[in-house]
Amino acid sequence: MRTLVVALGFLTRLPMPRVEADSEDFARAIRLYPVAGLAIGVIVAGAGWLGARVDPWIGALAALIAWVWVTGALHLDGLADVSDGLGAAHGDRSRLLSVMADPHIGSFGVVALVMQLLAKLVLLHRVPPEGWTWIALIPAAARIGPLVWARFLPPLRPGGLGAMVARAVRPFDLILSGVVVTAIIAFWPPLAALPLAIGALFLWFRRKLGGMTGDVHGAGIEWTETALLLAAALYSLP
Repeated sequence: MRTLVVALGFLTRLPMPRVEADSEDFARAIRLYPVAGLAIGVIVAGAGWLGARVDPWIGALAALIAWVWVTGALHLDGLADVSDGLGAAHGDRSRLLSVMADPHIGSFGVVALVMQLLAKLVLLHRVPPEGWTWIALIPAAARIGPLVWARFLPPLRPGGLGAMVARAVRPFDLILSGVVVTAIIAFWPPLAALPLAIGALFLWFRRKLGGMTGDVHGAGIEWTETALLLAAALYSLP
């Protein structure tokens, strides 16, 4: 239970009881990221469903606002940092990490944030009235990505978040996630895009960045969520 509280406290703005947790608890919390993602998804889907009863665009906007609020824009911040780093580094790994560590946001980050939010808004507008229940699975599924990336990609910053969680992911966690996703695909085929998105990002992170940081995990989650929303939108086409 303590590990779940740590995961929810880190990934969401939901009020959590204060618990005594050390760095090991924080690292182990990555195993429950998908569970925390499900809590996020329920809030997003609920807001979208309520708003869509008035108008599809209001539903999409309500879901997006809920998404940003409940996560505290945590992963959007990672996306902005990674975008700024990639835009300014020009292949220089040390400059990439330096720019990503800068708390200020640059033009590349602003453009990435605008495009990401617009993409989610448009894709959420495509959700049919009966589809909001399945949308709740997207934040949960997207948070399986960090388990894979942390397990198989080296941390770029020794002592950072990426290094902290890398040692905590067990083969059992990956197997369990794979079994659950496979079972759900039988009922909701758009989730089949998940291993494709996680695998594609794994290859891209390895080639372009050479490893992981907390910011990269955040960017990866955002991109995976968008990929799953796109798959859901295509699936709902008449």
